[in-house]
Amino acid sequence: MNEVYIVGVGITPLGKHYTLSVADLTAQAVNTALADAGCERSQIGAAWFANTRQGIFEGQHNIRGQVALRPIGIENVPIFNTDNACASSSAAFNLACAYLRGGMAPVALVVGAEKMNFPGNREGMFTAFLGSMDRINGEQQLRDAIARFDDKAKVEGPLGGTHGIYMDYYAATAREHMRIYGTTRRQIAAVASKNHGHSSLNPMAHYRMKMSIEEILADKEIAWPLTRSMCAPMTDGAGALILCTGEALAKFDRRRAVRVRATQVTTGATSPRNGAVRLAVKRAYEEAGIGPQDISVAEVHDASAFGEITQIENLGLCEQGAGGLMAERGETLLGGRIPVNPSGGLESKGHPTAASGAIQLHELVIQLRGEAGPRQVEAARIAVQENGGGLYDGEEAAAAVTVLERP
Repeated sequence: MNEVYIVGVGITPLGKHYTLSVADLTAQAVNTALADAGCERSQIGAAWFANTRQGIFEGQHNIRGQVALRPIGIENVPIFNTDNACASSSAAFNLACAYLRGGMAPVALVVGAEKMNFPGNREGMFTAFLGSMDRINGEQQLRDAIARFDDKAKVEGPLGGTHGIYMDYYAATAREHMRIYGTTRRQIAAVASKNHGHSSLNPMAHYRMKMSIEEILADKEIAWPLTRSMCAPMTDGAGALILCTGEALAKFDRRRAVRVRATQVTTGATSPRNGAVRLAVKRAYEEAGIGPQDISVAEVHDASAFGEITQIENLGLCEQGAGGLMAERGETLLGGRIPVNPSGGLESKGHPTAASGAIQLHELVIQLRGEAGPRQVEAARIAVQENGGGLYDGEEAAAAVTVLERP
């Protein structure tokens, strides 16, 4: 089986890009990744394009990748369109790795691009999230899950409102964690404060201001115990990755190439309920031949600050129930025992749904290269990415875990 390397990465600035289209964002990210790799367009043997919202807001339901990529010279190759909710570009990355490992091409492109901000369609910006659930049974599944997580939750009213339906889910899981393990609201705020601090060092981040724990706790309440600054914003942006096989690596700068040790994507099961993320973690660690003790740096899916707590537990970076304490003790800070989300995480760096996985991988690549500037993790050697997508029956509908190794 061919080994796979990431040889080029590129992202756009993250934020509200009212005047830029999905194609504009795609071109920025792809051109940056090609330049970073020293790769010609003619070297690309296949491409994957991840997007979740263009069909909803622009009517571009199909051939989104062809529409975005052919105008910038990616043509005469297979172009595959991937939608797996927030895990879309991570799923695309997994498929591209399999394609290269199978000898189908020596070089591939993975792109995630998303426009989430449409001021003239504010209601649609929130109802778009419903497409990442079962449209027939999903709301009842979520109500049932919230009742399981928190038997005191009031689930008779409308879910979501002006803050999005997913924050009701995160808030209920946070309350359950608080009840079982004694996690505090202050510990959740410590995660958010850490990530806002990290994103202040990231010139591409949506938010770049530091926030104290007290400021985060005093912010507008979204769904208790979550405040606004504990939750990911609506973000526009794109990320692109250039991948190659070990045989093709001689065409690129081997010193800056990052090896893919493992890539796993899975979903959950109705019975027994063992957790999609934990299953993906187990498989990824087995594929990579590592354990959590080997990890230098992690990027995890934290659409809310509580999400980081539960995901570092799923990754085995601490014991179950100790994620809040780990954050409160400063172990996940830059300079801490295991820095988590040095990019600023989704709640501060930004969360352009389908692009978020590729942007997480971008961060880990520059960390492993030693190119992260003021947010560099010292001597980073092995990195792990966790990215969830959608909701089904009370957990992630798709779970992706990737392990990367420095050159």
